Amino acid sequence: MATKHFGHIDGVPVGAAFPNRTELRASRVHPPLQSGIHGTRADGADSIVASGGYPDDEDHGDVIIYTGAGGNDPQTKRQTEDQTVDQTNNAGLITSMLNGHPVRVTRGAGADSDWAPASGFRYDGLYAVTQYETPQGVDGFRVLLFRLDKLDDDAPGAGPAARADLPMYAMTTVSRRVRDSAQARRVKAWHKNACQVCGVALQIDGDRLYSEGAHIRPLGRPDEGPDVTSNILCLCPNHHAQLDYGGLLIRSDFVVVNRTTGAIIGTLRTDHRHIIDSTHLDHRRNGLAP
Repeated sequence: MATKHFGHIDGVPVGAAFPNRTELRASRVHPPLQSGIHGTRADGADSIVASGGYPDDEDHGDVIIYTGAGGNDPQTKRQTEDQTVDQTNNAGLITSMLNGHPVRVTRGAGADSDWAPASGFRYDGLYAVTQYETPQGVDGFRVLLFRLDKLDDDAPGAGPAARADLPMYAMTTVSRRVRDSAQARRVKAWHKNACQVCGVALQIDGDRLYSEGAHIRPLGRPDEGPDVTSNILCLCPNHHAQLDYGGLLIRSDFVVVNRTTGAIIGTLRTDHRHIIDSTHLDHRRNGLAP
């Protein structure tokens, strides 16, 4: 399987059209000639093709409900057996969701969607995998349904206006900085996904553990924090939220304090490979009122 490349392909603009899968593959937008997902559990998934291959697919423009791989009769396009989270492409999309990888989305003609091109294939930009469910599909078999939300880019308008009345999958405005998450993955690997505040490593699916890469000095304006390991902590979702919203402070001696009560929560767990820049801790504390 081809090496994964997360993000746009140089020289291929959003909206680029391809007459067939061979030329789509040659562009490197979506390497497989047949599979709709290019992914592995270890690396993640970097691209999909949405062409209406499964009856549970839904395309709402800025939100795509995308059926995972497996259990499908290619002739009838009907589900004949359950899908699993261990199937390599499904596992790849889950890895991309956990690691924050952007996914290239290409739409193909023939899908039951107002957003599909009239012919061939069209590259429609980057999406984020934001959640997945494992319901019983319309054919009576278990399927994986992935929600993908459009990320900001300079994509030209195509298709009708995105719907805002989806009862099950509420539309949201997605505005996020697509970043190279290799640094966060490195920090999480050093700590084996254990939160540096509480030591918890969340088990979410078999042997999969979940943690979040939390930037001490926030990225983007006005803080302009760097995306480097010395500015990243491995945290559980609870302590990540508390850090972001000012619920806890981390002193330069790595003592973690409850900002509201002043009580000491503990000492930040460290690893000899993970050097934390205390100037970022100072910046975070100085940005909060005592």
